[in-house]
Amino acid sequence: MALPGWLGSLWLTRFSRPAGERPIWRHVLRQPPQRILEIGLGTLSRTEKLLGLVRAQAPSATLQYVGIDRFESRTPADSPGVTLKVAHQRLTSLAKVQLVPGNADAALARVSNHLGVFDLVLVSADDDQRHLERSWFFIQRLVRAESTVLVEPSRAAAWEPIEPARLQELAARTVQRRAA
Repeated sequence: MALPGWLGSLWLTRFSRPAGERPIWRHVLRQPPQRILEIGLGTLSRTEKLLGLVRAQAPSATLQYVGIDRFESRTPADSPGVTLKVAHQRLTSLAKVQLVPGNADAALARVSNHLGVFDLVLVSADDDQRHLERSWFFIQRLVRAESTVLVEPSRAAAWEPIEPARLQELAARTVQRRAA
């Protein structure tokens, strides 16, 4: 994706489809992240657009991307997605990529101590809510006060930011459930 310029930025943030992704593009144009965590990759169209836009905004920056998805373990009831191999093939030219297969909670439990802190975290509605609820504890550990966490409440809804206080509340609820 080329540097959008004024007209391209206007189109991307106001008229692009799906409309629910426009908050992502606005954020990336305002603050290009260098470290991105995405939970739930789907068909990779959003991911490729995201990494291309970040690369166009900051071409000399080292872009690191971690994607967590079920890949081959998707069920027929899940939304469409790609295999781990296809995801590697399509994304490695856009950033330094680490892909982690599995449900969000189990994958984050395995690798969260090795990931570091992210500038941008995207949590897709495609992920199973049970697994997502158990993930907030780990997500909280992967962000700092300046990080942005965007959540897609449902497939048709716009991506929404989660404030740090809300993230702490969700993480505390996860810990309380484990204790019970």
